[in-house]
Order: sequence, then C-alpha cells, then structure tokens
Amino acid sequence: MSRIGKLPISIPAGVTITQNGNVVTVKGPKGELNQEINPAIEVKVEGAELTVSRPDDSKENRSMHGLYRSLLNNMVIGVSEGYRKELELVGVGYRASNEGQVLELSLGYTHQIFLKLPKEIILETKAERNKNPLIILESCDKQLIGQVCAKIRSFRKPEPYKGKGIRFVGEQIRRKSGKAAGK
Repeated sequence: MSRIGKLPISIPAGVTITQNGNVVTVKGPKGELNQEINPAIEVKVEGAELTVSRPDDSKENRSMHGLYRSLLNNMVIGVSEGYRKELELVGVGYRASNEGQVLELSLGYTHQIFLKLPKEIILETKAERNKNPLIILESCDKQLIGQVCAKIRSFRKPEPYKGKGIRFVGEQIRRKSGKAAGK
C-alpha cells in the first residue's frame, strides 16, 4: 500500500468537495480548483475526511494512488490557506515593478522584460532602499504558482560566482571560487 496514498486528507471548515464523474471540484474561501481523476482511483468523502483508494496492486494503479492523493491535498490546502512564493532580485540595477497583472523586469539586458501573469495569481512587488527588490506571488493553485515562478526565474538564473540573478527568498546558492583561488 502507498504510504502517502493511504493517508486521509482532513477537510477544514469552509471547504466543500464535490465529485462529478471523474472530475473532483474543491471550493473554499480562496478559490475553486478542478482535477480530473483516473476512473480506476476511487475518491470518498466521509464526514470531514477525504480518502483515496485503488482497486488492485497493479503497477499503474500503485503509481497513481499517491499522486492523486497529493494533488487533492494540495488543492485543499490551496483553497483554504493559499500558497505564497517570494523571489528576490540580486544584482546591481536589477528592478521589478508591476502594472496590474503585468510584471516589468530590468535585469541588466538591453531591454525590459514584460510578463503578463494569469488572473489567478496575485502579484506584488517591493523595492526598499538598501534591500534587494522582491516579487511576491500568491495563489490557490500550487502547480500554477510554481510554473510562473520557474518562468520568472528563467530570465536570469542565479550564477555561482557572484550570486547575481533571481532566486527564492532563503535559497542557498552553491558558490564557486574564481580563477585566483585555483592556483
């Protein structure tokens, strides 16, 4: 039995889960999310708990059991608490600003980078004196917010010599010594 798959998901107050065929819908104070489930996997709501079960121990069913339990758990957490990611821009002259859902980045290139974010994501930028500029993203969809963070980070990944680039707040960058230390 899958260790993750057999764990029940506790449903907090204010969150409702409905199942229509193969589609599970989770509604809460932060939003609404849908997930299509494989017909072989069974989802049951009993009181304030959600359980995911599989019909047999075939390799395909075993692999999907833990996956769908994790996806449903992420949806329940997302609509009740939400997800928040903070990115910081490390580098001289690196700036970030937003106009509604459009993020404008100045990352040392000859041009500005404009990125239009989906409406499900709440965007905020902070630029304080003597601190690195911050990009704060909030959403109820863990998959979407992770994908957007990866896209923003891909514009200027942190480099190992000076540590310049876009990184998550609190992320440790493995640093390399320069040419002088090699002798």
